[in-house]
Amino acid sequence: MKKLLAKITNWEAWPFAFIYAPVAPMWVWYMLKSKAVWFFTPSNPKLTFGGMEGEPKKEMYALLPQHLYPTTFNVQPQQTFESIVATLQQHDIQYPFIVKPEVGGQGILFRKIDDEAALAHYHSIVTVEYIVQQMVHFPIEVSVFHIKHPAAVKGTITGFLHKIPLHVVGDGNSTLEALMKAHPKASLRIDELYTKHQHNWQNIIPVGEKYILSYAANHNRGAHFIDLKHEIDDQLLSIFDGLSTQINDFFYGRYDIMCNSIEELKQGENFTILEYNGCGAEPNHFYDTGYTLRAAHKEILKHWKALYEISKYNAAKGIKPWSFVKGYKFLKATKALMKHMKAVDAQIG
Repeated sequence: MKKLLAKITNWEAWPFAFIYAPVAPMWVWYMLKSKAVWFFTPSNPKLTFGGMEGEPKKEMYALLPQHLYPTTFNVQPQQTFESIVATLQQHDIQYPFIVKPEVGGQGILFRKIDDEAALAHYHSIVTVEYIVQQMVHFPIEVSVFHIKHPAAVKGTITGFLHKIPLHVVGDGNSTLEALMKAHPKASLRIDELYTKHQHNWQNIIPVGEKYILSYAANHNRGAHFIDLKHEIDDQLLSIFDGLSTQINDFFYGRYDIMCNSIEELKQGENFTILEYNGCGAEPNHFYDTGYTLRAAHKEILKHWKALYEISKYNAAKGIKPWSFVKGYKFLKATKALMKHMKAVDAQIG
């Protein structure tokens, strides 16, 4: 009952559909104005479906200069384990490293791999193409929501967050289970976390030790966000205007970045892009940062308006929205893939 009350009274814990339902009529209005259900697909022309959902990560990385993202390679589920180990050596990727699905999101199938046994276990269960990526050890993870109308000289940064993965800190007396149950976010996802951490469930975490519960620093994986909007300035904007120009035709979306410091990021130094998300990116800066639900809705509508205007402009330039049939088939296949991956994710532990 306590968990249920916590979810009811905290709108940030509501299901995605509940949060967005009151503003959904505006999305329908944009469909009608555009005369296209998938009106948003021209927004980022070089990303499949505009980056709304189901876009391949290799497509994203191919548009980036190699020095701007961690060493990465793709694995097919039918590959032999020996070939994966050989490719690790070829790319000089050391343990621990990150694995994540080629198509996906929400932290599904995202894991930190500590040793060869963990990799063998992951590969034996995962039945979809996935990415191996060198783990980045910069101390700060941030997300930057950047929008630039194709006809504009400068863009705008609408959100800038410090993202802290879900974790607990040991006190030298409490078990991992007890620490989770006392944590405001971890306590709401005990069943999910038990699957992944049951081997340490009754272990006492040493005093001061940070125990990471999820390396996917997403809202739906319990990450905590700290607002950095006071750090948004022309220097930061110039970095992301430049990045989007380098990527070419990336006009709307969110970057997830590891960096050594905010100051160095503004200088364009000591940072790496984990990934970027197109028009399906949520303006996640309204979580954990003091927004009321009404204010969050205003922020969503502001972003949707920008998305509509960019898509309309690009459509007028000849980049037409996907047909209804093409989009329907693509989305149906993507939903089926996500459902399958969620089932596989539960098996990995």
